[in-house]
Formats: sequence, C-alpha cells, structure tokens
Amino acid sequence: MKFNTKTIHGNQKHDPSTGAVMPPIYQTSTYAQKSPGDHKGFEYSRTGNPTRHTLENAFASIENGSYGLAFGSGLAAIDAVIKLLQPGDEVIATNDLYGGTYRLFTQIFEKYGIIFHFVGLDNTTVISEKINKNTKLIWVETPTNPMLNIVDITSVVAIAKQHSILVAVDNTFATPYLQQPLDLGADIVMHSATKYLGGHSDVVMGALVVKDKGLADKLYFIQNASGAVCGPMDSFLVLRGLKTLHVRMQRHCENGAEVAHFLASHPKVEKVFWPGFESHPNHHIAKKQMNDFGGMVSFSTKGNRKEDAIKVVENLKLFTLAESLGGVESLCGHPATMTHASIPKAAREKTGVTDSLIRLSTGIEAISDLIEDLNQALAKI
Repeated sequence: MKFNTKTIHGNQKHDPSTGAVMPPIYQTSTYAQKSPGDHKGFEYSRTGNPTRHTLENAFASIENGSYGLAFGSGLAAIDAVIKLLQPGDEVIATNDLYGGTYRLFTQIFEKYGIIFHFVGLDNTTVISEKINKNTKLIWVETPTNPMLNIVDITSVVAIAKQHSILVAVDNTFATPYLQQPLDLGADIVMHSATKYLGGHSDVVMGALVVKDKGLADKLYFIQNASGAVCGPMDSFLVLRGLKTLHVRMQRHCENGAEVAHFLASHPKVEKVFWPGFESHPNHHIAKKQMNDFGGMVSFSTKGNRKEDAIKVVENLKLFTLAESLGGVESLCGHPATMTHASIPKAAREKTGVTDSLIRLSTGIEAISDLIEDLNQALAKI
C-alpha cells in the first residue's frame, strides 16, 4: 500500500456495528464487564480507548512501524521515552533541538541522575567521542528546530548499533510523508502530532511508533502507568488530519521552497536556513533520506538586530505570530523569546538561535499572498 493510500486506509477498518466510515468517538471513561476480567478488550480509557486505538494503528501504518502510541502532547511522548532509562544512564542529543525538549531533559530528568550530552549531530563523527558504557540513547531531531540542520539517520544508527544503543528520532518537522526513520534503522519515532499530523491547529497530542514488541510493551506500560494519554475527541481530530497529510505536505513543501528562495534574494535578509539549498551543509543527506525539504524556513534579518526581527513578526498579517507549526495556516515565531526561551542565551546562540532569527511555518495559502506579506513586513525595517 502506497503512502497516500495509507494515510486514508492504513490499519483502519469501518465500524463493524454500523459500517461508519470514520471511527466513532468513544466518549467513555470505562467499559462494562460480564465478569471480573471478562471484557471486550477495553477496561478503562486511560489504558485503552477504541478511538485512540484506531489512531495508534494509523500512526504505526504511516511510519511503517508495528506499534503506535498516542499521548497527551509531544512532550508527554518524549517523557515516556526517557522513562525507559535508569539513574546514571547517559543520552547523546542534538544540540539544536526544540526548547521544550531541552527543558524536559535538563530541568526534569537531570535531577533524577540521567546525564545528557548536547552535540552537533549534523556531524556524526562527534558521537563516538561521547559514547561510553552508560550511553543508552541517542536523541535525534532532523530537520532540527529551528536551524533546519540535517542529521544522517543511517550514520547515527550504524554507530549506535555497534554499542547496543537505542536511537530515537523526532520526526515532527519532516513527517512520514518526507522521511521514515524506522526504515533507516531507528528504534523509536516521535511526533508532536499537534503539528503536521493533526494539521489544523486544533489539538495537542504526541505519538511514538516502534517495530520491536519488547520495546513497545515497555512503552505501553509507561503510557498506562504514567497516564499522559489523549482523549477520544482529540484522537478523532488527528485521525481526520492524517487523511489529508499527503496533500497538505505537498503544498507545504511547494510554498516552503518559494518562500526560501524569495527570502534568499531579499536585500534585507542576512541568511536563510532551509535544507533545499545546495549550499546547505547537509543538503546531500536531506536529498538521500527525505522525499522533499518541508515547509519550515528560518531566516535572520540584515544586521542581526533583535529589534528588526521583532518588527517583522509584529507586522506580518497572514503569517500569524504564534507558538506551534504545521497547520494549514502560516505561522511565524521568534525562537529566542518564544519556543527556545527556556534555553540559556549562551547555549542557544552557540547553535545559531540568535535574537535576530525568525522561524516560519509556511501554510497552504496562495504563495503570492505569502510572498506579498513577507515583502511588506520586511519593508518596515
């Protein structure tokens, strides 16, 4: 089954009781049992819900995995992965990653004795320098947020497997439409399904997908025991979003490319970060492991002044100034004061997240309108 068909039909069935094409929203907390322990597969909706179960099957299908898990947010999904570890275990992570992930690692899990090493994984040679007997996980973001760096998943996996280390990939920016990390050897794929998978800025959710049953069982236990699950209505909304993922991503990619090239030629733009440029340091890796280059574009204004970046985002009209990304509408953000504000200034600037950086999530509007909006906002500086 091809990907475009999987988004609509993958691991999904019509409701057996009514023939409903879309799964019902099972808005229930509990389920009747004939006798203690004698039930129809569901006992309590934290443990399992038919609507959520359908979504989890769909997640597994589009990522070419065997087991999917849905959580109340992307961070809840990441939290479950780190709970696989023990005090004293070490994690090698991308140094240019989502601020919320950095905050979770450093302000929550470090105090429980888990050690994190943040390195530039766009150069995989640095991985071996950090590996020791306590290294249990390599956490990859690719493309990274917000610098759009590209990490060679196959190379990371090759190093990790020599040492029996798990590899988890945050696939939020790429989505399985562009990139399928499990097929490249990764053990775990994570999504903030809030973003492209949901696609309509109306739900918050996280997802994990794996192939290995033993790993899946451990994660299912953590999901149930910790309880950070999503509700049936949210599950229904993301199922609806998945059905148009392929057509939305095609337009996101088209618009992203047009925006990137427009900005690269604009006299008031200092630098544009987008993996589709041949000048991008790992453009060849992006071409190898991705089907296109995505709808995310970051750029800095000429002179690298914070006040100019703020003026641009305040004057954009179609690009809404807001947290998040991946919706049908275009969004803009100022990472230094928004999504990455929890990262210390010195640490984030070392990775390129300066005060003049602007991050764009290009939506699926008419590209001429988006270009006009960017042009008028840049004219204000």
